[in-house]
Amino acid sequence: MTVRDIAAVLDAVVHTGDRFLDRSVSAACGSDLMSDVIAFVKDEVALLTGLNTIQAVRTAIIMDVSVLIIVRGKEPSPEMISLAEDNGIAVLSTNLPMFLACGSLYAAGLVRGGTRKIGRSE
Repeated sequence: MTVRDIAAVLDAVVHTGDRFLDRSVSAACGSDLMSDVIAFVKDEVALLTGLNTIQAVRTAIIMDVSVLIIVRGKEPSPEMISLAEDNGIAVLSTNLPMFLACGSLYAAGLVRGGTRKIGRSE
């Protein structure tokens, strides 16, 4: 699935321009806790969050997130968009709540989650 596909599925606004729309995304993670993102997210995923703060972009940079999707009708600030653009991260926003946004992406074929299993091996 591409960023363009994700934007269409979520009826999302693309805030970072056309150069990221053909980027491939194979996993997604939804979280409002950036500490969980740092602990569990794999590289090159779509991160869905209700946080529209600069810290969400900084976390996305650290974790090599491909696309940051802000849910619940929140809009990114110009500072968020600029920092994401400078670091090669697409930023989208959608009016959907996180549950429906994640479910819509799953139903559209983005079936791999962005988390890795932690803990003891069985």
